[in-house]
Amino acid sequence: MIEIYKTDAQDNKLIQIEESVYMDEAFDPKDCWINLTNPSDKEVALISKISGVEDEVLKTPLDDEERSRVEMEDDFTLVLVDIPVIEEGLDYYSYFTIPLGAVIKKDLFITVSLKDTAITRDFVRNRVKGFATFKKTRFLFQILNNIASKFLAYLKQIDKASQRIQNELHKSTRNKELIQMLDLENSLVYFSTSLTGNDAVISRLLQSKFNTNNILKSYPDDTDLLEDVAVDTKQAMEMCSIYRDILSGTMDAYASVISNNLNIVMKILTSITLVISIPTLIASLFGMNTWVPGQDSKWGFLGVVGVSAAISVALALFLKKKKLL
Repeated sequence: MIEIYKTDAQDNKLIQIEESVYMDEAFDPKDCWINLTNPSDKEVALISKISGVEDEVLKTPLDDEERSRVEMEDDFTLVLVDIPVIEEGLDYYSYFTIPLGAVIKKDLFITVSLKDTAITRDFVRNRVKGFATFKKTRFLFQILNNIASKFLAYLKQIDKASQRIQNELHKSTRNKELIQMLDLENSLVYFSTSLTGNDAVISRLLQSKFNTNNILKSYPDDTDLLEDVAVDTKQAMEMCSIYRDILSGTMDAYASVISNNLNIVMKILTSITLVISIPTLIASLFGMNTWVPGQDSKWGFLGVVGVSAAISVALALFLKKKKLL
């Protein structure tokens, strides 16, 4: 999908360029924002022709295994970071990350991702203060700031979901809750890896002063914004590490509880089997076709039953005293 936007310099409103306009060969993409979402080869070729950026560069963020990095060429800068994504399942939300690429030229800004996410939607819906497509440096840092904010928000959601699942596990230990906790733990692994890569990108931008190839120019306000992004990213990394440790410890604890409950059940069943085996053994021996004590007495059967019951009760009391029953 191709979306092209441009900020009107007079009233500072974001305007979407119609397809009929940018399909025209005379279309000038100056100061536009081109947003590509899971584009086809044909769409990539079209944007490559409009922007002058090679197809391979535009397709780089479409590989979900690409690592976060900054590439500075003579006529453009590629900033590749990971963004958090949330998807609604049957009973709960799942979290993971995908790459988002920003290709910045002197007069053009391009974003490429596999999914339509809240990161770019916030800009389309005018939820980001001070956003303008012709302010390329600030636009990039606003994207990074939005990414860091979403990481923090999703981490808080994961923590609340973890607490809710733990409360349910206190009542009943079921596979459903354990699988949900495992999914949350996997999400934290994705977040931790992605945040580490994003932090390296932010550090690279801070150190380069943005003007290595004269594409991203340094402004004091923008520098302050990037420093705030670095702080938020560090905070998200620390939160992710803490939540991972807590969730991992909780999973281990519940695994021990489940194993202990199984041991208790097996112990009780074994003790019951032992108690029942005494009368079974006596009945088996007296049931053989041989002489048995009391076979000529009318009280013989009751005597055998009484002896069996007495031995079983004595064994049960002994096991209970030893806390085995």
